[in-house]
Parts: sequence; C-alpha cells; structure tokens
Amino acid sequence: MKDWLIEHKIYVLIGALIAIGGIYYFYVSDSVMPSPANTVTMEENFQADEKEIGNKQTEKQPELPDKIMVDVKGQIKQPGVYQANTGERVIDVISRAGGLTDKADQGLVNFAEHVKDEMIIYIPAKGEEGVSSPINTGGSPASSDGSQKEAKININKADETELQNLPGIGPAKAAAIVEFRNTSGPFKTVEDLKSISGIGDKTFEKLKDLIAI
Repeated sequence: MKDWLIEHKIYVLIGALIAIGGIYYFYVSDSVMPSPANTVTMEENFQADEKEIGNKQTEKQPELPDKIMVDVKGQIKQPGVYQANTGERVIDVISRAGGLTDKADQGLVNFAEHVKDEMIIYIPAKGEEGVSSPINTGGSPASSDGSQKEAKININKADETELQNLPGIGPAKAAAIVEFRNTSGPFKTVEDLKSISGIGDKTFEKLKDLIAI
C-alpha cells in the first residue's frame, strides 16, 4: 500500500485538492448567494424614497388657475368682467375691453402689471381726484366714487407691485418698505415711512395724502 501511494502520489494529491475545492465551493457559495437579494431590496427602498420625495415636491407647488376673472371699470369703451389667462397683463385685458376712452388718464395706469384673479382695474378720467391706485386686487375699486380713505394705499398691507403705483416709489423703495415691515413690524404712523432710506420730506409730501395705515 505504501509503495502504491508513493507511486501514485500525484494522483492522490490532485484528488485531495479537488475534494477540498468542492467543500470550499459548497460552503462559501451558500453564504454568498443571499447578497444579490439584499442589493435588490436596497435599490427598491432607494427608488421608493426618491418617489416619495418627488411626490412631496409636487404637492408643495402652488396651483394657479388657468382662467381668471378681472373687473374693468372707468374710462373703458366696454367696461365689464372679462376672462383672462394666468400671466396676462393689464394692457391685454384693456385691449379686450375695447381700449381706453379719450377721457382716460393713462398716466395713472401700470399697463405692464400682471393681472390677478378678482382684480379690479379702474381707469380714471383726466383731472379726476381721489384716485391713487387705479388697479386694485381687493373687492372695491380705488375711485372717487368711494371715500378718500378707500382710495389710499395701505402701506402695511400693500405688496411691492401696489406700492410702485405711488409717486416716487420704484422697485427698490417698494422692496425696502416691505422689508421694513417684515423686520420692524407694521408702520404705526404714515410719518414712519420717512424711516425708509431715500424717502425724505419732499417725497413724503407727495405721498402723505395717498397712503394710510
């Protein structure tokens, strides 16, 4: 037997290596096989998280109506309530209403302003008093038919677009007024408007009869 092993030792060695390799493959393959399933589960969880985040971002986006209604009054050839599209401007609605009359005071109208749902656009006549903001987003027109207080712009509530209808107030000053309200609280008196950089006594004289708090 010993002589036979010595004579055939190469074959015995090869057989032993094959046996060891089979045992190693059997045990190692069993422990490695589940990993692809774990990888698939992680990928599915990642995709589910991405989908949930995408749904939340979609929910946060405000939905704007495609069709809005605007009331056009005053010196308009065909006054009335008109349908407009989101993104249209005042000039678009005025054109749809037939345009301005010969008596209209175009200097008080911001034709480039974007229209909003339920907006009132009042076009005053030349020389008409008591009108400071012919474009109003509320429920009543800013006209001489109402009280002077109704026609004034509330500097504690008006947005930057409305504030720019005031004489001497451009985009920068309008933004400064809103910023002042946000940081220091609402204006207690109309004279507090002079705390805004760039609004001095001369500018305030032009504004004091057109603003309210």
